[in-house]
Amino acid sequence: MATRESTSKRIASNRRRLRNVDPNAATRVEILKSAAKAFRKLGYHGATVEQIAAALHMKKGNLYYYFKNKEDILYACHNYSLDRLNLILDEIEHSGLRADEKLQQLIVAFVHTILDELHGTALFLDLEALSPAHLKAVIVRRDQFDRGVRKVLEEGMSEGTFGRGDPKLLAFALLGAVNWIPRWFNPEGPASSQEIADYFARFLIEGLRATTLD
Repeated sequence: MATRESTSKRIASNRRRLRNVDPNAATRVEILKSAAKAFRKLGYHGATVEQIAAALHMKKGNLYYYFKNKEDILYACHNYSLDRLNLILDEIEHSGLRADEKLQQLIVAFVHTILDELHGTALFLDLEALSPAHLKAVIVRRDQFDRGVRKVLEEGMSEGTFGRGDPKLLAFALLGAVNWIPRWFNPEGPASSQEIADYFARFLIEGLRATTLD
């Protein structure tokens, strides 16, 4: 049976491998971080490609070497986050940990992804701005993560770790609570992303232990 420490090491190793696949990956990620910060501050429609490029001391033309247009950047932001979340989900599903330990790792990883990886980009950010094909692709991948969370909840209910309830509704409540954090999170505030991740994981999991909603 895998330990929490060994699972965490495998997750970290896979993250490093994912970053090193594309020789342009580091620059692309920096562009995504700059874009996500601008989208969060100004909104997708308010942020311009020029502002995204200027924050990186790049010319707009250089940015188009990596992305076709602003919508392509937004789509890449979603895929970047979903790549990491679904990779972590796959690792945790095969970890052999208890359901509450799996969920704790998923919540913490989710918080870090939306607060630290892309500077507060929620996975529901400006979905309406995506092209129909990109929107469909994002929803399919987001639903994959949602189903994974539900599976962990169902495991917890089956083994008696969590109270009985509707896994679908509970997953919506859990993911909705976490996904709202970027709306109020202040990087210069009194609580760090790690403290928020730990607090939310503890609070949500304790609530599930006591929940019986049939």
